[in-house]
Amino acid sequence: MRPMSKFEKKFGKYAIPNLTTILIVCYAVGYLLQYMFPAILSYLTLNPYLICHGQVWRLVTWIVVPPSYGNIIGMLLMLYLYWSLGSTLERVWGTYYYNVYMFSGMFLTVIGSFVAMGLSYVLYGEAWAFMTQLGAMFFSTSYINMSIFLAFAVTFPEMQMLLMLIIPIKIKWLGVVYGIMIVWEFISGASVNLGSAGVLDVSMFSRIAILFSLLNFVIFFFSTRRMLISPKQIKRRQEFKREVHRASAVTRHKCAICGRTDESNPELEFRFCSKCKGNYEYCQDHLFTHKHVE
Repeated sequence: MRPMSKFEKKFGKYAIPNLTTILIVCYAVGYLLQYMFPAILSYLTLNPYLICHGQVWRLVTWIVVPPSYGNIIGMLLMLYLYWSLGSTLERVWGTYYYNVYMFSGMFLTVIGSFVAMGLSYVLYGEAWAFMTQLGAMFFSTSYINMSIFLAFAVTFPEMQMLLMLIIPIKIKWLGVVYGIMIVWEFISGASVNLGSAGVLDVSMFSRIAILFSLLNFVIFFFSTRRMLISPKQIKRRQEFKREVHRASAVTRHKCAICGRTDESNPELEFRFCSKCKGNYEYCQDHLFTHKHVE
């Protein structure tokens, strides 16, 4: 079992349980807003320029803005997938460690958006404000979700998933595919079509978003590598917890004469008799009056 760090001992009690469920609920609220009041979402995104101009709520509300999955079926499938992956990671890692992983990813995403704004000021001169707000679209929860998948793929590399609900494939290979896609996206960059104004290269923003949003994955798995655990280890851990639970449910003290226990009669005291052969325990009423077992 992983030993607790000093920080975990001190701050573990503040960890938020079921964090993935909370995140999925936030997405659900975001989808409702998207279909009912789509204009509201533009006031919730992570836009560092507007944050510096007083709209500080965007530091938090960008979590509500959901990633785009096309149709509603794809949306529901992906939400279920990420809920399942994230919930499993939380059970295996522990609530505290999973909280650290998720919140560090969110925090680094926010930091990355402000880094992009600073570089815009240096590189684009008077157009820096426009470029910053244009590049803000890349700082979203999409890469946060991707970090969950990558973390799961590294933690359970041999686990199988059904690709397209039909083809069984080990999750480590899906992780490799995801990694290749991320690298290609980072190298190729991104552009925005401004219509008659032409095409604008915004590769800097997409690359910074990828780098900072997935930096928590890099830190956790290519530096410490402490969270790797096999399905067999998980099974053994679960069996151990069940055995401990069963053992704790067994009565600790029982009188060999009257059968009373420390649960049925908590006011009684129980002692083992040193003169009896075997482990015979008696309550205070029969400790000195029983016949010794030879």
